[in-house]
Formats: sequence, structure tokens, C-alpha cells
Amino acid sequence: MRAPAFWWTERPDVRALALSPLGMAFGAVTSRRMQRPGTRAGVPVICIGNFVAGGAGKTPTAIAVANILIRLGERPFFLSRGYGATVRSGSPIRVDPEKHTFREVGDEPLLLARVAPTIVAADRVAAARAAVRAGASVIVMDDGLQNPSLVKNLSIAVVDGATGIGNGLCIPAGPLRAPLEDQLALTHAVLIIGTGSRGDEIAEAARAHDLAVIEATLEPTAASRARLSRQKIIAFAGIGRPEKFFETLRGLGATLVQAIPFPDHHRFSSGDISTLKSASRQFGATLVTTEKDYVRLQAVPDLPPIDTLAVTLEPIRGLELEKLVSVAVDRP
Repeated sequence: MRAPAFWWTERPDVRALALSPLGMAFGAVTSRRMQRPGTRAGVPVICIGNFVAGGAGKTPTAIAVANILIRLGERPFFLSRGYGATVRSGSPIRVDPEKHTFREVGDEPLLLARVAPTIVAADRVAAARAAVRAGASVIVMDDGLQNPSLVKNLSIAVVDGATGIGNGLCIPAGPLRAPLEDQLALTHAVLIIGTGSRGDEIAEAARAHDLAVIEATLEPTAASRARLSRQKIIAFAGIGRPEKFFETLRGLGATLVQAIPFPDHHRFSSGDISTLKSASRQFGATLVTTEKDYVRLQAVPDLPPIDTLAVTLEPIRGLELEKLVSVAVDRP
């Protein structure tokens, strides 16, 4: 789905205010659920979540955390709910990128499985037990800040610095999954990606709760920079905020002759690809998308050449994130 534009206004408009009673009820239910006691996994659990519905950079952050853990000598396993996956209602599934499709396990798990073993399940406790049996020394949850089923050693909320928490209301009046104060109370650190006054406001609120605040950017890899700078591009993306992807490409010096947004987790059709191919031929431009979108494109027949922009999370102040992770797994 594509989040309503009125979610992201600085102040609630008339539509948001009309829906605010429903948002208050939804937020109260979620807050009560978050207070429930959880089960201990038997190994440290690090949760990478966000305060709002939609994308904020959770998956690159989870990958960065897993890479830190690997450098520390740990054996991390990812847990994912597998958004839209067909297998997640049954027993936990260990993702095999050579075997599974995004329809079976979701798009993020296929990206995560390139870095560390990944288990998809609706039941987080069952997934954690499966991970520990398979040899996990630490669990990294991709999403799950509002899910109380597992006790978390470290909960990191990822925030898009440009959009923050939107109009500050709960679903369906705004993007918050629960009132911000209730979520901050159950969070250990806030990681803000990119700059902006809205991100600054969340940083201030986090510091008022004595939470660690980490500032970071999503940076294109050197290989992506070399391939895509100064290219004529038709960019398309079905992620939480496609505009951020388009801005990154422009920052590389690429010329975007078209920038085409799709809804988050969009399942591309043959018709979509036909339209993109025609535009590519018309403008003599390279088709470029995100790595997450490219995973979903593999199900479409007769796929034309499509490049991807790979990005990595880069904390601004050196070892802040590594120190947090080290403490969470009790590594001096």
C-alpha cells in the first residue's frame, strides 16, 4: 500500500483529525500489547524496528548490525515476519535464496539471507527457538519493535530524518504504530538516517528519555557510484519512500529522465515491465531500481536489463553503533 500523503504533513489536517479517534483507539491497543511480558530466547536479541508504518531504513540497519556481530565473532541469525510471504503461517522456514521466491518468504528476507542465516515465521518465539537450535549465538529481528513476544537486549528504532513521525498521530490518522512516548519507553536507542528538522525533534525526544541517539546516512556503494554517476536513468521503486531513492541517484550526478514511484512491496506485473521497457527505449535510458525491488522483479518473465543502486548504512560518529551492539551481546 502507499501511505496517505496527509500522514506526512507537519500538522494534522482535517482528514487526520477526523480519523484521530480511531487512531487513539488503535494506538492504545498497540501500547497495551507492547507491555506484555516476553519469552527469553536463550541468546541475546537485538530488534531493529521503527515507530511508524512504512520504510525508514530498517533492513540496511539490520544488515549493518549483523556485520558488526560477525566481526565480533558471533553467529547472528535474522528473524523476519516475511511481509506478504505465503510460508510464514506455518512452521519457521530457513530462507534459501537459491530456492525460495519473494512470494514464499518476502523480499527483505532474501536480502538478509545474503548476509546471515534468516528465518521467516509469524511466530517470533518459534522462529527464535529454531534459530538457536540451528546454532545462532545472537538474534537480529528485522522489525518487531511493537511485538512483545521476545525479550530484547537491545531495541533500536530507525527514523527517517526527513519525515520523522509525520503528523504525530496513530494509524489510520497518521503513521505512528503507537503513541511516541509509549514506544520511546520500550526503546534503547534511536538511529536517525539523514538530516531534517523532524529527525531533530525525535532526537530531542529520545535524549529526554536518556536514550542513545545515533546519526547515520545511507551511502551508495563505490561500485554503484562508478556505474550510475552521470548516466541517463529511468528510476523506479516500490519502497516506503521512493523519493529518497530518487534523491540519492540525483546526488550521484545521474540524470533522471523519469522517476516512477510504486506502492511499498509492489508486485510488479508484466504490464509494468512492458511500460518501463518502452520508456527505456524511447529515452535511451538505463532502468534502475532498488535491491529490494529487484528481488521482486525476478518473478516477472522476459525481464530487460535493470541496474540496482546498492547502499550501506554509515554511522556519522564512528563506533557508536558498534559499542551498543557489543554491550548487548556482552562483548567488552
